[in-house]
Amino acid sequence: MTPPRSPSPRPAEDDPLALDRQVCFALAVASRNVIGLYRPLLEPLGLTHPQYLVMLALWEEAPLRVSAIAERLSLEPATLSPLLKRLEAAGLIRRDRDPRDERVVAVSLTPTGRRLRRRAEGIPPAVLARLGMDLAELEDLRDRLTGLIAATRRAP
Repeated sequence: MTPPRSPSPRPAEDDPLALDRQVCFALAVASRNVIGLYRPLLEPLGLTHPQYLVMLALWEEAPLRVSAIAERLSLEPATLSPLLKRLEAAGLIRRDRDPRDERVVAVSLTPTGRRLRRRAEGIPPAVLARLGMDLAELEDLRDRLTGLIAATRRAP
């Protein structure tokens, strides 16, 4: 007696649970792959990708409160704290308590951290070249992802 056959899988385009139809899967793989492109570019700067994001925020505006950095990067302050400690140990940032409110910590760039910006300016064009996509296409993708992020924040 032969065992009963399981039904043939439905074609992916009809299956709402097909892996290739999942937005979460596409985003997870794209995120890992894009961050992987950054890794060898950031290594000579002595930065990890999360540290690079912190530095981008500070190169844009500094000093910033830890809470403002956490909000900009969508990170919990507890996740951000070890990143800041490593950046401080590397001599790129300084953390100072607000004399008016000891609970508030402001993060500022050191001269070394400010100088690192010049070297980091080559990263975006290098990523663009590695992807082999044109700038307008990537900007459109970024804008659409920003819309998706906003939608997730509005979702119940």
